[in-house]
This record gives sequence, C-alpha cells and structure tokens, in this order.
Amino acid sequence: MASSARARPNSPETRRRMKRVRQKDTSAESALRRELHARGLRYRTNVHALMIPRRVSDVAIRGLRGALFVDGCFWHGCPIYATWPNESAEFWRAKLMANRARDLDTNARLRAGGWRVNRIWSHERPKRATARIVAIVDELGARNGA
Repeated sequence: MASSARARPNSPETRRRMKRVRQKDTSAESALRRELHARGLRYRTNVHALMIPRRVSDVAIRGLRGALFVDGCFWHGCPIYATWPNESAEFWRAKLMANRARDLDTNARLRAGGWRVNRIWSHERPKRATARIVAIVDELGARNGA
C-alpha cells in the first residue's frame, strides 16, 4: 500500500462528498454566533489570529483576544462522537491525526501570543456553549465590544 502521504480515499463518491463539507460558516458556527449576539456579545468571524502559519478562528472576541473554534466531531476527534473510517483507513487516520496535532499547535501558538482559546464541539448546544463564553467574558469584564 502507498504511504499515508500519498494515499487517497478510494471511491470518487467519497471524494465528492468530502469536498462538499463546509469549512466555515457551518450551521453549528451560525447557531453559536446567533446565541452570542442575542446575549449581547459582539465578535468578528473568520479572523486570521495567526498569519504564519495561517490559522483562522471561527469567532474572535477582540476585546479580550478570545479565539473560538467550532470543531466538527469527525474532523477534530471528538471524544464522544468521533469515528474512524474503515475504508482508506490509513489515509483517514493520518489526516485526522494531523488535524488534532494542528489544533494543539494552534492553541499553543495563540496562547503564547496572549489569546484565550476556546474550542466548542459542533454537537454542543449553542446556549450551553454561549453561557460558558459569556461567563468568561463577564469574569474578565470585557463586554465593551469586539
């Protein structure tokens, strides 16, 4: 079998389906943003928190240098709902493990740069995730805007 760097998903149908997966403005992100706005929090979307390497937060609360990421359970390895594909297993394991490593690297780089990083699983209820974020913002007294 080819090395994991060269392996590809087997079926053209799988490739087409994966290409259609949204990378930004997902329904989970939109629901979270609606809740944040309803609770009076102002934010920016798709902010380039790091330029090299390029890392884009889904939501940023600039007043407190808060970077929020809404992570899909499959793509980021949710401890509750993540699954490992059986077809092209070597390819997918390498890809998903690389995603996890990139997330850890992003968190470390942003925190080193003074950002507060929060990751929210796409399966989380928006109201519950928003309550967590609002509590952090209130604690820091930074509700003055994005």
